[in-house]
Amino acid sequence: MTEQDKKKVDESYKARVDKDRDAGGQAQEAAAVPEASFSFFITTLGMQATVALGDVANPQNNKKEESLPQAKFLIDILGTLREKTKSNLTKEENDLLEGMLYELRMRYVQKTGGTK
Repeated sequence: MTEQDKKKVDESYKARVDKDRDAGGQAQEAAAVPEASFSFFITTLGMQATVALGDVANPQNNKKEESLPQAKFLIDILGTLREKTKSNLTKEENDLLEGMLYELRMRYVQKTGGTK
């Protein structure tokens, strides 16, 4: 094998390795991003409300911070979504939303002492 042939083989191998590495990186990125769904969306809003209620640490600073106006806003948004999507949800989505709203509203009432 001539020196020129060796260079062609090396370059071809390097190109293949780079291509495989890029494809693998894209596959890992795709796996890290969850699938968009209504359940995921409302769960995200519910988690934000839980953080605003001070029940869970804020992931940005690892501190429990209570913001009842923000919690009320997020709970109201979830309630609006329930009203606007009525009879368009699967049983699982409806059960998730109803259960989440009940739990969040009860926690809000506990935190505020039943006042708005």
